[in-house]
Amino acid sequence: MSREKTIPTAALVLGAAGIIPFMACTVGLAAGLTLPVVGGGARLTQALIVYGVAILSFLGGVRWGIALGYEDDSQARRDYAIAVVPALVGWGAALLAPTLALWTLCAAFILLGLMDYGLYCREVAPEWYGRLRLGLSGAVAELLGVAAASA
Repeated sequence: MSREKTIPTAALVLGAAGIIPFMACTVGLAAGLTLPVVGGGARLTQALIVYGVAILSFLGGVRWGIALGYEDDSQARRDYAIAVVPALVGWGAALLAPTLALWTLCAAFILLGLMDYGLYCREVAPEWYGRLRLGLSGAVAELLGVAAASA
């Protein structure tokens, strides 16, 4: 398998580790748990929303970084603009009622995962990045959907 197709171990491990807070909060919500120091339902939902906003912002930053390498200024401008959208959507979601915020984040992760796969399709990111983003975004969206249904 070529280097272009193989997901680097660090990216895979760290990407998977980034799902842990989504999973912990969702399991806590779905099971009706109250965690020591953190608390229960409302606090877990808040933690999940805050983390979702942070990760959306991070992913926007990745897109911005990719755009730095473009030679075409119009393509770069377009992707710089797209790069700020995840943070703005996340911020807007944080202002909504908790269940609606979780559904909004769920939709945002699905759309951003597809858009990031598009970076590979446009040949501005390696194939492994597109596959990694689809997998991680799918897992996160599923967890957010379960959390929204449990909140």
